[in-house]
Amino acid sequence: MYTVSKLEDYSPAALDQAAHELLQAVRQEATAIAGENDWRVFRDRWMARKNGILTQVNDLWLKAAPGTAKREVGARVNQLKTEVEKAVGVAQHRTSSTAASSRLESERLDITLPGIRRPLGAEHPVIRTMTEIVDVFRRMGYSVADGPEIETDYYNFEALSFPPNHPARDTQDTLFVAGQEKKPQRDRLLLRTHTSPVQIRTMLNQPPPVRAVIPGKVHRADTADATHSPIFHQVEGLAVDTNITFCDLKGTLDHAMKSLFGSNVKTRFFPSFFPFTEPSADVSITCFKCGGKGCRLCKMSGWIELLGCGMVDPNVFKFVEQNGYDSQKISGFAFGMGVERITMLKYGIDDIQLFYQGDVRFLEQFA
Repeated sequence: MYTVSKLEDYSPAALDQAAHELLQAVRQEATAIAGENDWRVFRDRWMARKNGILTQVNDLWLKAAPGTAKREVGARVNQLKTEVEKAVGVAQHRTSSTAASSRLESERLDITLPGIRRPLGAEHPVIRTMTEIVDVFRRMGYSVADGPEIETDYYNFEALSFPPNHPARDTQDTLFVAGQEKKPQRDRLLLRTHTSPVQIRTMLNQPPPVRAVIPGKVHRADTADATHSPIFHQVEGLAVDTNITFCDLKGTLDHAMKSLFGSNVKTRFFPSFFPFTEPSADVSITCFKCGGKGCRLCKMSGWIELLGCGMVDPNVFKFVEQNGYDSQKISGFAFGMGVERITMLKYGIDDIQLFYQGDVRFLEQFA
């Protein structure tokens, strides 16, 4: 191993020989470096301030040289310093490149191996059914409308022609936001009991003609059991134009039911009552399980009651007549259906609470 010895001869030839031996030693040691730890030892051995070889060269050669030789010795010491620093730098670069190559090799990705697939969830059965219903009407040219779940009494009841003493406005049926007793009744906030307020908002935002389907979540003060829930989903529809008749309503819903439940399904309309439609009707379809012969699903009647509908009451148009809804010139129809009920019938589910319990074992059946 190279060690610095004191010079006895300061002639140019002797200085060149000593410098050559030092450079040969540093290059040999640089080639023997195998890793980063070896390089650190090599760097400190040659460049450490206290006892590095360059420091020893400065002390034993330059400082000990007679005055007449200091210039020659100083030039060679500076040259040696440059060469040693260069050798240390080259060794560091080579060591870093080798380490990076080794690291890359160890981290190399084999693209021929099968990938790791993230397990994907499935669409909730209620959302799936609601999407299917909406898609049926979108193919018929309906646009999709939406509105807030926290509504005012005006949009939820008054503008839909509910009288002030209607039972639906009672707190036993509707969930009102607390602390609003001092507000006028029409300004009181509540959780919407149906998606029908969006019909009013749609007509206020858009002059006729209108064809909109309205999916959404609604809330009622119901006690949870196998067939009731305080939160459920509805899909409503609204069509307003000139010369719209009850025949248009029947044809629209008959086509929609056939699209949802099969082309063999028949529809039946019979009188009903809703405050915002006149005339009003309930719609039944032939049981899609037994084909109308009678089974447990249809309670042996052959028919399943599915939704309500009717022609838009002219009184409703009065609330939006400033936007072009003149009941003397236009007419329209509306309909609404419960998504959970249709989902339960479609998949043979007998407890509505299963939709909201988040039991993965139940939901996996629809994946």
